[in-house]
This record gives sequence, C-alpha cells and structure tokens, in this order.
Amino acid sequence: MGIVNRRNAVLGWGVWKIGVWKLGRRVFRGTGPSVEGGRPNRSFFAVLLAGAAGALTFWRKRRGGGESS
Repeated sequence: MGIVNRRNAVLGWGVWKIGVWKLGRRVFRGTGPSVEGGRPNRSFFAVLLAGAAGALTFWRKRRGGGESS
C-alpha cells in the first residue's frame, strides 16, 4: 500500500485547510494599518500600490496573451 493515496490526500487537505483557517484567525485578528501621528503608515500604502501594480500587470499580460501568429 502506497503512502500517497486518495484517502491520505483528502485527510491532508482537510488538516491543511483547518490549520490555515485557525492560524489565519489568530494572526490576522489584530492586524490593520498602523497609525503614526494621526496618519496611516506609509508602508501600508506601498503594499497597496505594489499589489495594484502586480494585479494590473497580470491582467494586462493575460489579455494580450490570446493573440498568436
């Protein structure tokens, strides 16, 4: 009997999902943009801008990838 089979794969997937959910609740419960001197932290805006740039780049490459000669 092999170690990698459907039953063990489903069991591992379930444990992974529950573990990530529990860890995510614990880690992200207290997170949010920090406020320094009444203004939001600049790193929050930098991450937001980088995420938007990455999403736009991905979207643009996906749109342009359909044409082939």
